[in-house]
Amino acid sequence: MSDRVPITHPDKVLFPADGVTKGDLVAYYRAVAPRMLPLISGRPVTLQRFPDGIGRGGFLQKQVGRHFPDWIERVTAPNRRTRQATVRDEVTYAVCRTADDLAYLANQGCITPHVWLSRAPDIHHPDQMVFDLDPASEDLGPLRLAAASLNGLLDELGLASFLKSSGSRGLHVVVPLVPAAETDAVKVFSIAVAEALAARHPDDFTTEGRIARRGGRLYLDIGRNGYAQTMAAPYAVRARPGAPVSVPLDWSELDDWVPGQHTVATIDDRLARPDPWDGIEAAATRLDEAGARLAALG
Repeated sequence: MSDRVPITHPDKVLFPADGVTKGDLVAYYRAVAPRMLPLISGRPVTLQRFPDGIGRGGFLQKQVGRHFPDWIERVTAPNRRTRQATVRDEVTYAVCRTADDLAYLANQGCITPHVWLSRAPDIHHPDQMVFDLDPASEDLGPLRLAAASLNGLLDELGLASFLKSSGSRGLHVVVPLVPAAETDAVKVFSIAVAEALAARHPDDFTTEGRIARRGGRLYLDIGRNGYAQTMAAPYAVRARPGAPVSVPLDWSELDDWVPGQHTVATIDDRLARPDPWDGIEAAATRLDEAGARLAALG
């Protein structure tokens, strides 16, 4: 353990039903750091903190605390997309690049780090596009169908896609991008993809934001592609009973996957297997040709 990160109150229980302590959380993030850090390095982080455990409620923290050590990297960004941001409109985020960084955040009671889809210093050009799929009912069939259908459509467009569990009830389909298009352009493209998929499966999926108008269909959520939006980081622990983890998955695992399948307690078995996201950066593409293919689909 690094001397830079002394663990305070390591025996404090953060997951009451499971006995997972703060010391366990820090050890977990150190264990997954070799897999996790290449995927989140340079991304601004929003901390979801539960200093007194998940049974006492938590909060989201964007701004780096004044007590954070100097060795934690920081990036300052406008709170929202504006042409002329003032200091009052800016937020200074933490950036993780080392296992010590992850351990320090965990010692602050940060159970779930949520990360941007772009990396410092080029925060306005995402290198990922994400589709957030949550089941509309207990039936996981439509969720699996949505993920598989989205994978197929993206393949038609010449875009590689990678799968991960959200760590909650749903799935994230992640498309690696060459960071060339601005955030707004990526969001517009993701909307067009979601609309094309919903048009192919009008009885199963929808892009309707209002719950009352979804008619029980699965919502194709592209909202995480907006400026300063985040997703639960790959390998992030979620603040739910069982201490589940947002785990990268191989597409071959889709039919057997169930929510809560991977947890802090079972992660060693997962880390002993090949990395499903190996090669994700090499698979990054630009949206130009994909946009032309999407338009041709009519």
